[in-house]
Amino acid sequence: MGRTGTSWASPEALWEERVQRGAHPVAYPAIRGLRGRAVVRVPRVGVVVNDAAVAREVLLDTERFSKVGPGSPSDLWTPVLGPSVLLNMEGAEHAAMRRALGPIFSPRAVRELVDAGREPGGPLDELALRLDKGETVDLAATVAAQAGAVICGLVGLPPTDAAVRESMAAAQAVTGMVRLHRRRLTAAQARHARGVLEGLTAPARMAYRAGDEGTVPGRMRALGLSEREAMGAVGAFVLTGTETIQSFVPRLLAIAHDTGWMDRLLGVPGPGAATGPAAANGGGDSDLRRRMVEEGLRVTVPTPAMLRSVVAGAEVGGERVRPGDRVVIATVNCCRAEGGFDPDRAISAGVRHLWFGAGPHFCLGMPLAMAQVNAVLDALAPVAAAGGTPVVGRRRVARGVLVPAYRELAITLART
Repeated sequence: MGRTGTSWASPEALWEERVQRGAHPVAYPAIRGLRGRAVVRVPRVGVVVNDAAVAREVLLDTERFSKVGPGSPSDLWTPVLGPSVLLNMEGAEHAAMRRALGPIFSPRAVRELVDAGREPGGPLDELALRLDKGETVDLAATVAAQAGAVICGLVGLPPTDAAVRESMAAAQAVTGMVRLHRRRLTAAQARHARGVLEGLTAPARMAYRAGDEGTVPGRMRALGLSEREAMGAVGAFVLTGTETIQSFVPRLLAIAHDTGWMDRLLGVPGPGAATGPAAANGGGDSDLRRRMVEEGLRVTVPTPAMLRSVVAGAEVGGERVRPGDRVVIATVNCCRAEGGFDPDRAISAGVRHLWFGAGPHFCLGMPLAMAQVNAVLDALAPVAAAGGTPVVGRRRVARGVLVPAYRELAITLART
């Protein structure tokens, strides 16, 4: 049984602080320093929202708060990805694009995409085998390789080791330029990012033109997306989705280790958990796993901040805003206000899934993200069911990344 009601002075919380500060040594402490007020106007930054209820109101009100305009995500992404990607669209065009892309991210489609990246002898197969042999495994590298294999599926590459490494490096070269305090990339950075992305999506362009519906770009063509729309969508999902998974899974396992929840996360029955054949085979309590994953997402906050541009006069938590103002939703403050890691505590309605957004812009790629998370946990579950518990050893935080992460998280297997 794990600890509940952990505080922000506990070991897992202190490690999370290191991870966050490693990625954003200036912006993260500044944002956290504002958490005592629900809404605060910060010169040259914008109106910062630290309250989940107010944040949700802003995200749902697309008439007055937009992803397009001064200080919005479009300032960052349009020069790199073009004008027709979900990250920088609103209204009817945005809704039409979501409808067109929806079948790509159906539960069945994402399972097929993730399974395609799990070729025999792949990173997840090797994970369990190496642990069982008593080796030390870098979980961060393993998850990065799995995420890279999914990237290869998105862009139409076979998931060879070289293709995976090159795809991950290309994606990180672009996302590493984006900082929480930066409103837009410089002209030179945008040119470099476009060049990197052009190389990354070249196989996707070929797959689109070939019209092979066995590939994601080919399916996008069959669904009616133009080549420009399809390439923008592929680029957006590659850039925004891969680091999220690479970041979250090692952080979740680290938190589970630090709080004593590891066995239950991986399906080993505890008091009140499921029993019987499913549990014996590593199935465990699926509802408990879901709660632990959601609680891990709340604590790690994969999107520490979200941006909106004000397009019509309004009030944000009592603060008057006018067109051209920038609203910075401090998701990290909104989500962490409920305290430390505690899967037994129900997540309030205002906070639930806020890390993936709300309303029309709720993350379309969430099913793919969850499928990748479950693939890693499923790979570890049989090892745990056989009496082994992954133990975290050496850790190093990543620096110069957009999504806070561990650069290295070494795990070994302890036998019970």
